[in-house]
Parts: sequence; C-alpha cells; structure tokens
Amino acid sequence: MLKKADLLKAITEIAPEKVTQAQAGAVLDALVAVTHSALKAGHDVAIPELGKFSTSQKAERQGRNPSTGEPITISARVAAKFTPAKALKDTLN
Repeated sequence: MLKKADLLKAITEIAPEKVTQAQAGAVLDALVAVTHSALKAGHDVAIPELGKFSTSQKAERQGRNPSTGEPITISARVAAKFTPAKALKDTLN
C-alpha cells in the first residue's frame, strides 16, 4: 500500500518543478478538502486521467442483526462512489 508519506515522496521526485514534500502535502490536503466539500454539496469531482468521485443515495432497507438474527432497519444514507477514468483502466489492463 502506498501511504501518504510515500505518495508525497513520489510526487516530489516526479514533479517537473522543484517541489518540497511540504508543498506537495499542502496541495494533497487541499485536494482532499475540496473533494470532501464538493461531494457534501452534491457535486461530482472529476480528475482527468484518474476518475470521478460522486455520491449516490442509498435507500432505507431491512437487514438482520448477525448476532441474534433479529430484523433491523438500516437507515438511508449518502455513499461516496469512485468511477475510474478510461486512462486508468487502460493503464491497469
């Protein structure tokens, strides 16, 4: 798994301009914050050659408590969804 520190190190090595890990970290943190707020507001976030983040509505449904087998109601919620871009799919296959 590529952790944040590894990702920041890779960005500083690949970036065309001299970028420090602190600068790369600030940009990554900003990207995450913008993505969170856009999804919360109901907007999709498309990152070219990577993919699209969006939300989907999950309806209320019936489930079962795995311990007791008793029926429970699972409340409605909003779920985050990621759809990979064609460029990412092509890279992987």
